[in-house]
Amino acid sequence: MKWLDEFSENSARSMARQSSRRSFVARLGTLMLGAAVVPLLPVARASQSKRPSAPEESGDPRNCDYWRYCAIDGFLCDCCGGSYNSCPPGTTISPITWIGTCTNPVDGKDYIISYNDCCGKSSCGRCLCNRNEGEKPVYMPSLSNDINWCATSSVDIPYNCSTAVVLGLAVADT
Repeated sequence: MKWLDEFSENSARSMARQSSRRSFVARLGTLMLGAAVVPLLPVARASQSKRPSAPEESGDPRNCDYWRYCAIDGFLCDCCGGSYNSCPPGTTISPITWIGTCTNPVDGKDYIISYNDCCGKSSCGRCLCNRNEGEKPVYMPSLSNDINWCATSSVDIPYNCSTAVVLGLAVADT
């Protein structure tokens, strides 16, 4: 272990001969300032620019014929104190969802829509909408709109309403 002590001593003496205390403090200050500036770099913003933009909308989200509701079954959250993509206050969004593919009449493109039930309050009772375009049978439960997705555990949580969130543009396999 003597060789390690000698190496450390020689390295420290060599560095001391080549630099002063002032240069050490200046380099330490530069390093600390550089470390403080790193979180301000635009790295995170570059990844956000690749997200798809929201589609242009037209129509009334309180109407069952609204384009996002092509595979919905339930009360529209837009009539219950929430919106087509958020739950009303006092409810929580179900972690389980069903999906559909709906055509936006503004741009003519197909979008993947996630339908989430909002749970925790009794049923809203307003704006019941049951559209079954492209609905799959119950033997494919992940694609069925006939299941209460709030009942995800042994405790049956009351269903309130359903949202329709655009996940992205539907791309056909070629």
